[in-house]
Parts: sequence; structure tokens; C-alpha cells
Amino acid sequence: MSRPLLAVDAPSLYFRAFHGIPEKAAQTAAGEPVNAIRGFLDMLAQLIRTRRPDRLVCALDADWRPAWRVELVPSYKKHRVAHGDVEEVPASLEKQVPILLETLAAIGIPAFGVKGYEADDVLGTLAVGQPAPVEVVSGDRDLFQLVDDARGTRLLYCGRGVAKLEDADEALVLAKYGVPARWYADFAAMRGDPSDGLPGVAGVGEKTAARLIERYGGVEQIVAALDDPDAGFAPGVRTKLDASRDYLARALPVCKVATDVPLPDFDPVLPAAPRDPDALLALAERWNLAGSARRLVDAIAG
Repeated sequence: MSRPLLAVDAPSLYFRAFHGIPEKAAQTAAGEPVNAIRGFLDMLAQLIRTRRPDRLVCALDADWRPAWRVELVPSYKKHRVAHGDVEEVPASLEKQVPILLETLAAIGIPAFGVKGYEADDVLGTLAVGQPAPVEVVSGDRDLFQLVDDARGTRLLYCGRGVAKLEDADEALVLAKYGVPARWYADFAAMRGDPSDGLPGVAGVGEKTAARLIERYGGVEQIVAALDDPDAGFAPGVRTKLDASRDYLARALPVCKVATDVPLPDFDPVLPAAPRDPDALLALAERWNLAGSARRLVDAIAG
């Protein structure tokens, strides 16, 4: 099998790095925190050493709460709004992100978002549009829907950290949630997700959602079956689903990752050497990143 493309959910990893490494453990000489940057670079280095990709792209949130999703489900991520429509992000992390992006650019790793879309949508478009195999790296459960054995798309789920990756294929998704990957978004819409402000269908949890999908298929098939008196729904479940028709019609497209995002031009091929070694050296010296930068460059070269 050819070597994979690593499609990395950059916000997922740099938030994890920020919260996983104490600020005092990773600072400049002036006391400026660089814990998110160092942690992110070290995670990339470990992924490259263990997965041996020949291509790598980092996806960003150009729009963390797209208006089209909010219009469908107004509660979508509402609890994470700091003010206006700005995401609540720790100030010391917010300052580190531009430096991280400069470092990736100096090495030659593309990192981009697309206006009106989340990083998940960029990852979805990479997963279906780039030559296989593709390995999506994220701690976001929503991306289980991208797993596709036939195409060669896996999710490297880092919910417990990069050192404890779950290498998800179709069998793992089915074992973990009781649904095939192609129905994961339908499962999430019914179950709900408090972390994204999705209420779900009242009284329908993971087990009921999985049983419904196993019997009827996705949300559209389940809703269609509600009109069949012989479909075999338990009375209580039928009532709950019937009352949630409008919610499900709106929530399903919110839960589905877009796969048709207009991506900018980019070169995913990992460079043999840093694209701008002078800029990388300057960043490493200014921000005390020499060790992490060297480990990443060595992993790419190795």
C-alpha cells in the first residue's frame, strides 16, 4: 500500500497540547508560553515517525461556527461563544497560533481553512478528494463518519492523546458505537452532542439510536418509516421521533461533514528539507522552539 496523506485537525491538536502541557514547562526566556506550539510540533513529529506519511496537510477553522449551521440549529456551539460570534479561546493560546502557523510555513507544511467552513469540512474534502490512503487525525468524534475501508480512509482518533491513538476502520466504529461509519452523522444527530450544543432527540440515547439505525437505516429512512403503521416502532420511541421531525431535518446537515469545500491550491508533499531554513531558525531562536522544531524536521527527513 502506498504511504498515506495525514490530514490533521490542527485546532484539535493545539488545544490538546495547550491543555496538556503546563505553560511554565514551555516558555521563552522572557516567560512567554509556547506550550501549544511545542506540543503540536512534537505530536506531528510522533505521527510522522509512526505513520510514515509522504503527504501532510493541517486543516484550520476559518469559521469555527458557520452561519449556515447556526441558521439550521441556533444552539450550535452557542455555549462556547465568548462575545459576538468569537470563540472562547484562552488568550495565551490565541497568541501562540500565528507563531505555530509561521513555523509550519517555514518547514513547508500547508495549513489552511476556508471561509464559511470548519476544519472538519476541510478534512472531509481532503478525505474524499485526495489520493488514498488518507489518515485523518483528530480528537473530534464527528470525524468517525469519514472512515471508509473501500476508499482507504481511516480516522486516527486522539481522544486520549497521540500516544494512545485509536486507529479507526469500519470494524472499530461498528464495535464502538454499533453503527457503520456512513451512518455516524445520523447517529450523532439523534443522540445529540452537548459539546456542540446539539440537543438530540429527547429520550433517545446511544443504544436506542444505534438500534434504530440497525433496523431502518439513517435518519431519512427512519423518519420515512414513521408514516408506516407496520414499521414496528415502540409507541414511546415513535412519539419521540415524530415530535423531533423538524429538529432531525435541521440537525442532520449540521452533523454531516462537508466534502465539497473549495480548497485553495496546496502542495501536500512533505519537503525533504525545511522550505525556509532561515525563517525556521529565526523562529526557533526567538520562541525557544529549537528542540521541537529539530524533532519534527528529523522525523520528516527520516
